[in-house]
Amino acid sequence: MTQPYNILMYSHDTYGLGHIRRTMAIANHLRGTNTNILILTGSPLAGRFALPSQVDFVRIPGMIKKTNDEYRSLSIKIEDQQALSIRTNIILATAQTFKPDLFIVDKEPLGLKREVLPTLEWFKQTTFRTRTILGLRDILDDPSVIVTDWQERDIYSYLELLYDEIWVYGNQQVYDPVSLYRFPEGIKDRVVFTGYIPRIKKHGNVRKKIRRRYRIMPNDTFLLVTTGGGGDGYDVLDKFVDMHDYFPTTLPFKSLIITGPFMPKRKREEIKKRGKVYGIKTLPFHSRLEELMQAADLVISMGGYNTICEILTQQTPALIIPRETPRKEQLIRAQCLKSEGLIDYLGWHEISPQKLREKIFSILDRRQGYSGSMAHFELTGINTMLERLAQFRQPNSTSAAAPPEPAAVQP
Repeated sequence: MTQPYNILMYSHDTYGLGHIRRTMAIANHLRGTNTNILILTGSPLAGRFALPSQVDFVRIPGMIKKTNDEYRSLSIKIEDQQALSIRTNIILATAQTFKPDLFIVDKEPLGLKREVLPTLEWFKQTTFRTRTILGLRDILDDPSVIVTDWQERDIYSYLELLYDEIWVYGNQQVYDPVSLYRFPEGIKDRVVFTGYIPRIKKHGNVRKKIRRRYRIMPNDTFLLVTTGGGGDGYDVLDKFVDMHDYFPTTLPFKSLIITGPFMPKRKREEIKKRGKVYGIKTLPFHSRLEELMQAADLVISMGGYNTICEILTQQTPALIIPRETPRKEQLIRAQCLKSEGLIDYLGWHEISPQKLREKIFSILDRRQGYSGSMAHFELTGINTMLERLAQFRQPNSTSAAAPPEPAAVQP
């Protein structure tokens, strides 16, 4: 029997659903009959996602962000440093026991508060050959913020010492972090632009089934409003319901709001109560958000990486209302994708019931154009990763080889 190929993935989960959703999407496509994937995650919702065969997870104690540099234990009442110590030791022990052929670290080069550093150093010291990959979403933050942060924490040196490749889950022509984040010459040739990561797009009558389930008729205009995990999404939903308060009789569409499981219960209940007046349905969580998007005529969202990938996969017109603090990542992404004709967005300083209504109707009037643009925008992330994985599994492949030219820069 052929020796199984083991992949260990670290999901940087401290807020929301983004990291675990991206990690699960990648795992679902990289798994195989002879490929095991084990996910290290602190997400309290990891168990609510259906795990496919050959994929499992190790739950480390959850921590939640208080400020950009301060974290606290999510559930158990212990000192922050004690929680970090537990997480660090679980990560290292799992790596030493599982002995992965490939280790993929999500977003944070050294993990939360450097908790992955001992594991990365162990991989470089042991005789067991594990390839180490840093997976970065397309945009992290304003370039000046990232450059300053990485210089202060000496991240550039760690990238050169500890990582065989850096996978950027984006398109270099849309946004180029190699240039903007000032990657040193010594690591530029290790960067692989995978392209954006597609999500599941079911065919058949999924759209009809979903619309029938929520009593949306074929000729109805269906709006889906989602804020991801919902921890910072209340203001978006508040503005959406405000628009109905201002135009109680002139909004000819049906709406479904997904508040997100991390929105405080009091605020979820408030949105539900206010929305019910206008026939708006409200749910705290939906494990198959992509199916709702497929059924919708327009998605209104804050524009996190995973939501954007789902929108692009389903080719559903979208209005993005990006947060601008504490990071500008969502705003920059919205600006870049708007320039490609893929989505439209509304900045926080612009929001009013009138402007929101105007934007919605404008996008709906041009929905075919947006869907057409998305249909021509290739989502190559999974294919590129599979190509790299196939290269790694070649018998004579012993080091991080330069990626094939088509995978390095996507058209």
